[in-house]
Amino acid sequence: MKKDKELFFGFHSTFALARKELLSYLSSPSFYGAAIFFLVFCSVRFFIFQRYFVMNSATLRPYFSTFTTVFIIVIPLLTMKIWAEERKTGSIEILLTMPLSEWNLVLGKFISAYTAFVIILIMTIPLPISLSSLGEYDYGVIICEYLGALLMGSSAVSLGLLLSSLSKSQAGSFLGSLAVMLVVMMGNNFTMMVNLPYQLTRILNFFFLSFHFDSFTKGIIDSRNIIYFAVSTFLFLFITTRVLLFRKWR
Repeated sequence: MKKDKELFFGFHSTFALARKELLSYLSSPSFYGAAIFFLVFCSVRFFIFQRYFVMNSATLRPYFSTFTTVFIIVIPLLTMKIWAEERKTGSIEILLTMPLSEWNLVLGKFISAYTAFVIILIMTIPLPISLSSLGEYDYGVIICEYLGALLMGSSAVSLGLLLSSLSKSQAGSFLGSLAVMLVVMMGNNFTMMVNLPYQLTRILNFFFLSFHFDSFTKGIIDSRNIIYFAVSTFLFLFITTRVLLFRKWR
């Protein structure tokens, strides 16, 4: 009975923290800036630079492929203040003294940030709907692409949380996340341009989020990529709990 009460209290506290953080997101200019940047950047690149209307092909793959580029900016904008701001204001000391486990704190922060990301992703749905009258789209592929975006976003947000926990300021968190996201989102493009041994290329590509997202943009659901995103999300969140534990007992 005691364990059940502790478990219930843990879940309740996690979602209470997530709700508080999400409300903070929805009142933050950085969230709306990230949303506007996401929508405008993807649309401009798709319609103008990739010249959608002269492609003569009913596919949104170029649009979803843009996600790996736009995530480089959007994810740091969403995650830069999660822990860095707590450290700057000193409120992290209060959080760490509360009767909550590190997992409760990390999951609460992650749920809020990931929900904010999902809200932005939902804002893109009107685009494929509005283009449906222009061609016979394979909506199975589009659903697969959205699934891939959700999974990649999960890994990217959890990585952003980890990097924020290591930073002392929002600016440092943003720049650090920007640099790391640039690598994990664009690294496989580098390995394609450089003539590296095949086995080395495979090993390097394994660490790049964009590489595992690529199959989803082709309408292919590979269980190995799903497992990769799930495991990497858990791993980044776990390391974040260790960072908090270290700060709590140092």
